[in-house]
Amino acid sequence: MDYLHWDEKVITNFSDIAISDLYARGYVFTRIGKGAMQQTRSSRIDLSAFELTSENRRILKKVSDLTLKENLIPYAGYDFTIGKLGKDFYDTKFGSGIMSAQKIKEMMTDSAKSNFTTLITYGVTGHVIGYVITYKNKDIMHYSYPFYDLTASKDTGLGMMTQAIQHAKEQGLKYIYLGSLQRPSDTYKLQFKGLEWFDGTSWKTDLEEVKNILK
Repeated sequence: MDYLHWDEKVITNFSDIAISDLYARGYVFTRIGKGAMQQTRSSRIDLSAFELTSENRRILKKVSDLTLKENLIPYAGYDFTIGKLGKDFYDTKFGSGIMSAQKIKEMMTDSAKSNFTTLITYGVTGHVIGYVITYKNKDIMHYSYPFYDLTASKDTGLGMMTQAIQHAKEQGLKYIYLGSLQRPSDTYKLQFKGLEWFDGTSWKTDLEEVKNILK
């Protein structure tokens, strides 16, 4: 699966300010290697403008048994079943070979190779069924690599994202980044209030324009 990007770089300055500035210029961290960033048609939510819609509330009601928890990376609770869950998820959703169990382990446990700082887990009655590998600092969160048990409710994926957006707003962050807009199936990200997208030069709020691009 090719990832849309216009530019890429490897950074050595990992300060919050430097990274937030790069995200504001359309760059996002990748799994390629430590410091690797790519400039893409990034999407983000201005959390000062975000509020739940009736549809968002409907989804949250359907996943009301999900409990969100933040964990630091390196994640001490990692075991091989997590890597297998992630690999199976990406194989099913996007095709064989897209994501390996070893890469998931690396992103969750090896700070020398991973760009990511925070693992969000989602539990049901004490049993974790979903994970999101994220970058987070005092201003932004990048909701980057989600995966979950595919036998769970069909609303789990969207419910996880909606909970994370609400959580980021409650924490006082400025933006949550939701990854790139590159395929027609990415239009589900456009349902959230405060959504902006990067066109290669600037951030835009015209959702009809990007819908036409994604067709």
